[in-house]
Amino acid sequence: MQRLLFPPLKALMGSPCLRPLVPRAAPRTQCGCSCGIRRPLRPGQYSTISEVALQSGRGTVSLPSKAAERVVGRWLLVCSGTVAGAVILGGVTRLTESGLSMVDWHLIKEMKPPTSQEEWETEFQKYQQFPEFKILNHDMTLPEFKFIWYMEYSHRMWGRLVGLAYILPAAYFWRKGWLSRGMKGRVLALCGLVCFQGLLGWYMVKSGLEEKPDSHDIPRVSQYRLAAHLGSALVLYCASLWTSLSLLLPQHKLPETRQLLWLRRCAHGTAGLVFLTALSGAFVAGLDAGLVYNSFPKMGESWIPEDLFTFSPILRNVFENPTMVQFDHRILGITSVTAVTVLYFLSRRIPLPRRTKMAAATLLALAYTQVGLGISTLLMYVPTPLAATHQSGSLALLSVALWLMSELRRVPK
Repeated sequence: MQRLLFPPLKALMGSPCLRPLVPRAAPRTQCGCSCGIRRPLRPGQYSTISEVALQSGRGTVSLPSKAAERVVGRWLLVCSGTVAGAVILGGVTRLTESGLSMVDWHLIKEMKPPTSQEEWETEFQKYQQFPEFKILNHDMTLPEFKFIWYMEYSHRMWGRLVGLAYILPAAYFWRKGWLSRGMKGRVLALCGLVCFQGLLGWYMVKSGLEEKPDSHDIPRVSQYRLAAHLGSALVLYCASLWTSLSLLLPQHKLPETRQLLWLRRCAHGTAGLVFLTALSGAFVAGLDAGLVYNSFPKMGESWIPEDLFTFSPILRNVFENPTMVQFDHRILGITSVTAVTVLYFLSRRIPLPRRTKMAAATLLALAYTQVGLGISTLLMYVPTPLAATHQSGSLALLSVALWLMSELRRVPK
């Protein structure tokens, strides 16, 4: 962790910003011989690049720009890893139907879990007042409740860890002057998105705690709020990972040919398709659409099921009809793997660096692995371990797509 967040000591000691502040030698005047006369130093003139920090009145020492970029890049790489962990843990929480076990939200108070039997009984009694217990889990025992409670508790505590991973180092780097002007804007946006993500998570949970007298369906969170919660997490993950890769990976000076331009556009479009497919998975999870048609490649006995347009108006089917939601997810998955395949063969026709070729090959392998996981999850009626692996695979696929985009990015002139 120390190597991730701080550059090697040797590099720091060798950097000009840590040299003693001594008066700078004046340039020698030419007098027609090899000797020279030193001019006196003007007041306030120093010989190191830390004079900017001293003039600010704080006396902070700034890292050289390249070293600071490496530190910030490694920090954001760690942050993107914590966001990936939150997404995976949130998927498992949804698959185990644990998300509605904690019926209130407190930023600090809920960090301490129940410890005594009396506290657990109180927490269980609060859960019994809400629709999920009354309709779905009315015969649940206290040990069973403890399991789903700890699942949701783990997800919430991990979310707080993500917030600390962003906000505390960001404040430190800002104070030390290690963030450029453009990077300050990005970091502020990322920290704001983290806070928004936490509020959006509770807003999603509230939709599953509301009483719905006219509904005979099992209590669940709104698929719209679930998609918004997942979508904002994916945006946070992609933004952090993209910024990290831009800072850490050296750019390739590739010739700007027509073929490279098409390859770059194809990579961007493929990454967008992968993102959209992952986001559509939120509607599949929110409506339990994975349990509607458990066959492949057909849906039941037909390629296009009859109940595809049950709701009126027709647009509602896209977001509220489980059959249409599963159908859309299948189409998006097939389109994504087709786009990845085309992208791979396009990359074979262009002379590219070895690392770029490796990114394209990895993306192809992951795409077909993800398709295999999705079909297996469907045919086996969505077992939790396999479904969680499938959800994690979408993050891996998105990560490699961003890696390839970073490899192909244009070198600024």
